[in-house]
Amino acid sequence: MPDFLLVDGYNVINAWPELNVFKENLEHARDKLVDILAGYGAYKEYRVVIVFDAHATAGADVCYDVLPEKLQVIYTREGETADSCIEKLAYQLVREGRGVYVVTSDWAEQLVILGAGAWRVSSRELRNAVLEMNKEIEHTHAENVLNRRRHELGNRLGADILKRLDEMRRGR
Repeated sequence: MPDFLLVDGYNVINAWPELNVFKENLEHARDKLVDILAGYGAYKEYRVVIVFDAHATAGADVCYDVLPEKLQVIYTREGETADSCIEKLAYQLVREGRGVYVVTSDWAEQLVILGAGAWRVSSRELRNAVLEMNKEIEHTHAENVLNRRRHELGNRLGADILKRLDEMRRGR
């Protein structure tokens, strides 16, 4: 059973400079965060749940699976905060015996989460973990590319056969 990573979406968007630049277009910032965390969750084998506040939006309460059993996005109900939604999910999942990591930089929320038995991760710590993951992937990929040797026929034949083939090529 994979551990859960519960993320306060707007808290992370406001904390990460690469997402904060899109504050004028929150839809783009949300999509970018979902993309980033989809990769991170897959790499670390987490079930990621991103929660966005919709307490000021009439008719909200939307939950959809971006990648079934891997990534879920929740928009809270009208009048409900992301913090309260995350707290409920954390309590429920910890009672089920699941490992739960909650990403928020809200100090009061971190204390509540610790009291529930979940682990807290600040938005900055998650950003650093994502950047480290990207470096690992880049290093591993670059290393694999550099370590691939060409498999030319000449590298696998003996000197006498190479000499004979060269003579045939030159027409001797």
